[in-house]
Amino acid sequence: MGQTENTEKARKTSWFTGLKAEFNKIIWPDQKSLVRQTVAVVAVSVVTGLIIALLDWLIQHGVNFLVGLSF
Repeated sequence: MGQTENTEKARKTSWFTGLKAEFNKIIWPDQKSLVRQTVAVVAVSVVTGLIIALLDWLIQHGVNFLVGLSF
């Protein structure tokens, strides 16, 4: 069988230090940008929901029409 290497486990303090260093690299958006992006996401979600509801309604009535046909 293959041999496993002895790898020393990283100490938790070094992991948290690395995490903090990476967290400090994040560029956070300003409040104005965040509000604009949030409004855009909500608006697109509402429009998409309305389109899906309209398509569902049209398909439902189309199927009901086809089922109601008698040959």
